[in-house]
This record gives sequence, C-alpha cells and structure tokens, in this order.
Amino acid sequence: MKKIGIIAGSGTFPLTVARAARDEGYRVVAVAHNGETLPEMAAVADELSWIYVGELNKLIAVFKEAGVSEAVMAGGIKKVRLFGNAKPDMRTLMLLARVGIKKDDNLLRAVADELASEGIRIRSATEMLSSILTPQGLLTERRLTSREEQDADYGWSLAKEIGRLDIGQCVVVKDRTVLAVESIEGTDETIRRGGLHGGKGAVVVKVSKPQQDARFDLPTVGPRTIEVMADVGATVLVIEAGRSILLEKKILTEKARAGGISVLGR
Repeated sequence: MKKIGIIAGSGTFPLTVARAARDEGYRVVAVAHNGETLPEMAAVADELSWIYVGELNKLIAVFKEAGVSEAVMAGGIKKVRLFGNAKPDMRTLMLLARVGIKKDDNLLRAVADELASEGIRIRSATEMLSSILTPQGLLTERRLTSREEQDADYGWSLAKEIGRLDIGQCVVVKDRTVLAVESIEGTDETIRRGGLHGGKGAVVVKVSKPQQDARFDLPTVGPRTIEVMADVGATVLVIEAGRSILLEKKILTEKARAGGISVLGR
C-alpha cells in the first residue's frame, strides 16, 4: 500500500488531510506535535508518533523507519511555540542559524529541503484536497452592503501587503479603518481584537501571501472562524478563492447563515 506522511500541526486541518488521504488509498503515517496537534489524530492515522516542535531528526527518523518518501504539512505551529514549548535539536539549531530571520516561508522551505535531502518530498495537501479549496463567489445568501464592499476592497489590498511583508494573512476593517492586523496571535484572536475596537459590522479579509508556497500554510477557515465572528458581531468574511481552504464547508455556511454573516470567495 502506498504511504503518505503527515506533519501535523494545530487545528482540524490535519484530521481532514488524514481522512482524505485514507480515502485515496494511502496508509497515513503522522507525526504530531505536543501542545499543538489534536489528540483525535490517533483515530485517523494508521501510525502516529509524537514529537516536540524542533525535533527535526526525530521527525525524519519516524518517516524513514516507516518507509515514507512523500509527506504533507498540515496545520500551523503557533509562532509563540518557537519561544516556549520547542525543544530544537542540533539539526534544527543549525537550520535556524542558516536561515537567519524567522520568516514562516523561509523556515518551512528550509525544513522541506532538509526532508528532501533524506529522500522525503513535501507535497501540497491541496493535490489531494481540491474539493475543499474556496470557490469563487458568494457562498451565503446575504449580499454585502455598499459599505462592506468598499471595506472588502480596502482590506484585500492591506491583507496582500501584510502577507508580502510576512506579517500575517488577515486584517479586520470597518469604514475603511484598520481595526486589527494579524501577527503572532493568529486569526481568531485578530478577529476578537478587531471586534473589540470596531463593534458590529466589521469585515474580515484573509488571503494567501503573494509569495505563498502552496505546500505550506495556505489560509484556512472553518466553523470556529464563523463562531468567533458572530461573537464580536463581524458581518463579512472574505477569503481568497482557489488559494485558501474551507474546513467543514457545510457547517461553516450554516453557521454563517444563522449569524447573518456573508462569506465571499474572491
């Protein structure tokens, strides 16, 4: 049976990737991260090993022992873990010294190169999961108001710029005013912060970086994103069509309809 390795980060995305891979006939060998990966991964992977962030040698050893030659990265690792719960081995420390500035894409490409040097090729998860890529157009019945359309345009250009600078992928705006810019805290906390400043009617825009490598960290939203938006009264979610991922799309759109939230693939 063909095998696929999954380097599992946080959230439900690694679970989605594992299930899809099994549906495609793969035997799933997952490496999960302590403090990040959901324990439910044990139920969907055929083989599961746990490591700490930064244990690159151990990750490679697990895949080589299992005979894995192709792997995907699924789910992020919170940047704060790099300063807390990480246990970098010597190989990781040497990699960090080579890469220098801790930009997400640079680090991930360096990790992919390390794996490739050991005969393990990193693939894009979307090669197996095209069905969950965000489609273009309005995904809920509620149309954007003219003010929301202006905010969506404004937020789009800002989100692309912060992505280009490798700051984050998400902005929250209202009345062409920036309420929050994503940084180390992640999308949910960015939305909460924006809602705190702007109140009801905020527009959330999440895009891929202009330089995005499809193998790593494509922007992802799910039902939890909608729940957080509803909590703070945000009314529009704009996410990049074809270059972002919708988790549990049916549940996401149902929650959006119930909360009076427009979801637009742009």
